[in-house]
Amino acid sequence: MGFILDGLDTETYDRKYSDRELIKRIINYFKPHARTIMLIVTVLFLGSVSTSFSPVLISKSIDLLLKEFHLGWVFALSGFILALGLLGWLFNFLMQRYMYRVVGGLVYTLQTESLKSLMSHDLSFYDEHSSGKIVSRVTSDTQDFSNIFQLLGDLASQFLLFIILIIWLLTINVFLTLILLSLSPVAVILTISFRRIARKVTRHAKRFTAKINSEIQESISGIIVAKTFRQETTIFGKFLENNTQGYRVGLRRGLTLNLVFPLLNTVSGLGMAFIAYFSGLAVKDGGLTPGDWFLFMQAIGYFFWPLLNIASFFSQFQDGLSAAERVFSLLDAKSKVIQKGSKPMEQFNGRIEFKNLTFSYTNDEVVLKDFSLVIPEKESVAFVGHTGAGKSSIAKLIARFYEFQEGSLLLDHTDIRDMDLADYRRHLGYVPQDPFLFSATVRDNIRYAKPGASDEDIQYAAYHIGNGEWINDLANGLDTEAGSRGANLSMGQRQLIALSRVLLRNPKVFILDEATASVDPFTEYLIQEGLATIMKDRTVIVIAHRLSTVKHVDRILVLDHGKIIEEGNHGTLMEKKGHYADLYNTYFRHQSLEYVENFIKSDGKTLRN
Repeated sequence: MGFILDGLDTETYDRKYSDRELIKRIINYFKPHARTIMLIVTVLFLGSVSTSFSPVLISKSIDLLLKEFHLGWVFALSGFILALGLLGWLFNFLMQRYMYRVVGGLVYTLQTESLKSLMSHDLSFYDEHSSGKIVSRVTSDTQDFSNIFQLLGDLASQFLLFIILIIWLLTINVFLTLILLSLSPVAVILTISFRRIARKVTRHAKRFTAKINSEIQESISGIIVAKTFRQETTIFGKFLENNTQGYRVGLRRGLTLNLVFPLLNTVSGLGMAFIAYFSGLAVKDGGLTPGDWFLFMQAIGYFFWPLLNIASFFSQFQDGLSAAERVFSLLDAKSKVIQKGSKPMEQFNGRIEFKNLTFSYTNDEVVLKDFSLVIPEKESVAFVGHTGAGKSSIAKLIARFYEFQEGSLLLDHTDIRDMDLADYRRHLGYVPQDPFLFSATVRDNIRYAKPGASDEDIQYAAYHIGNGEWINDLANGLDTEAGSRGANLSMGQRQLIALSRVLLRNPKVFILDEATASVDPFTEYLIQEGLATIMKDRTVIVIAHRLSTVKHVDRILVLDHGKIIEEGNHGTLMEKKGHYADLYNTYFRHQSLEYVENFIKSDGKTLRN
């Protein structure tokens, strides 16, 4: 078992729930559908009655025809059986129709709650857990969870049929009925004994499905890197290995869950032999009519079929409970970013203050220690320093993407933890180094910042970034399809769209996180023109590697291992001949000369990345 389940580790937010906890919680999801469920129960009862009445009718007809044969009775019997069959079909159709309504509503609710829960998590949650595994819980697990209701409906139908037939049989021959009933505890014990092992193997199978989904998604997302380094064979080999492991897990699950059916069939065979023998003796002695004998033999099938369904129900129900356990674990996962209040941000000027703040992504390394800084409203500040100095961490804390461990972060003298985050982020514009674009038109990607914006508003924002020159390079202007993650556009065009998106929102605080680190000189020139528009009358945080981005800000802060070691404007810092001057002379100055040289060569044409 161990080697089969290697690599199927649980997620850090996974929990184990008792059956009682799970069932109690599942019932709460069914409560809004109480009226529909009552209709299902009613139709289910009528369907079971019509189905069970058919063998009883045949039984009585056999006895009647043996006494005196009439062709008219045969036609009448055929008509009644046909009518019962049609009624059974109608009741089953109605039951399935109402059932799918409940199942569809349940899936809708679960997926809505799951996505809502995911939206509430901070970025650390997505740093720790792969998107493929998360998607598996929101899609396949919610569907498997909803199947519980379908299983309950099927089980209830069979159980009602079982009860109705037992009542009929008791009125005919109590002794034979008790023999039949004496076999049921054996079947019930067999099915219940499989409960725990069924839950265990099903849980492992679901974890492996999530793992496979995650690795496939990661491989497809990184296909460019794989092809660049000729690693297609390696990826396929890894998938083949995981697929083989998945086959073993699935095989073990299938064998475990299906072992109960041969055992129940054996019990069913023994039951049929007993009933055939004793009922045959009863017919010989005159204690049972041929019609009643037929009813008892028919009842064996109707009797054991519900028990077989119970066995199937337990195995599949464990499948549903395992899915429910995984979905509830996701819903119950706690976010690390915790708001103590929800103060509305109707008016926000843009003042930012760090007070003795300490932050780390993990317990292993502290990024910021006892960090203090005041950024007045409408001041533009640039953070420079080597990789790992804490520049991007400061920007992400201002955006409230991560939780800090000590100290405080104040916005207009109010602790960020006391604010309504949705309200606050309406005043925030953030452009990362690699902006994400959705598979939609450029126009719709810009509109994402303000869904109600008109086409005129979008056009205004787009044409105020780089004077709109970049739009002429798009195949269909603003109606150009961006492609998956912006694949149809260059990095520079993606950045210009991201800047247009920010301008459309018109935020009080603007954060630019190394947005020009990967673009060509001419596009950088357009971006700089766009920045000049966006930076007016706003608090601006710039994380940059290029001198052109930071040279004209009000204040430059030089970071080293989470501490401010120098601050001032470009001229002042150059005169100090300190760390910033060293950065400029060894990196920025060379970069600046290369920029001018390449810009001249580009002759005003946008260079594609």
